[in-house]
Amino acid sequence: MVAENGYITPTRCAEALAAHVDDLTAPLLDLGCGTGLSGMAFREVGFTTIDGTDFSTEMLRQAAAKRGLYRCLIAANLDAGLPAKPGAYEHLAAVGIFSPNHAPASLLGAAIAGLPAGGCFVFSLNDHCLAVSSYTAALDQIAAAGEAEIIFNEYGPHLPEQDLGAEVYVLRRR
Repeated sequence: MVAENGYITPTRCAEALAAHVDDLTAPLLDLGCGTGLSGMAFREVGFTTIDGTDFSTEMLRQAAAKRGLYRCLIAANLDAGLPAKPGAYEHLAAVGIFSPNHAPASLLGAAIAGLPAGGCFVFSLNDHCLAVSSYTAALDQIAAAGEAEIIFNEYGPHLPEQDLGAEVYVLRRR
């Protein structure tokens, strides 16, 4: 369904992250990877070591069918935290997963805490998230605490056919 609506957020996130990191071979964990649309976008801009995680085994099955896209796939519920030890991944991505009824705002802080110093986290907040203060409040709290700096943010299309936009962010862990 999202492809029919011009889902551009994976490309926007992949390009934003690629523009702000030096090593495209560093391990990247694609949180909520779904069927692999975001993984394909990261691969297209040059990332080579991509792992994915999702709570849906059906989505993971579809991602696995895209041979060679992900190094490994992990079944995990992100409500329970990140499925990796802190610092295991140089970079994290959460493309299109934040929404009031899906990934909670608390995942923003958990993602930053899971990065090594200098690691980057790219994610999107669509119009529905931007209308809920807990997401922007979590971002403000991360910045105020000095845990990470916002090195990129840009509002643009998310699902153009539905006239839905999203803010794409890249945060760098301090």
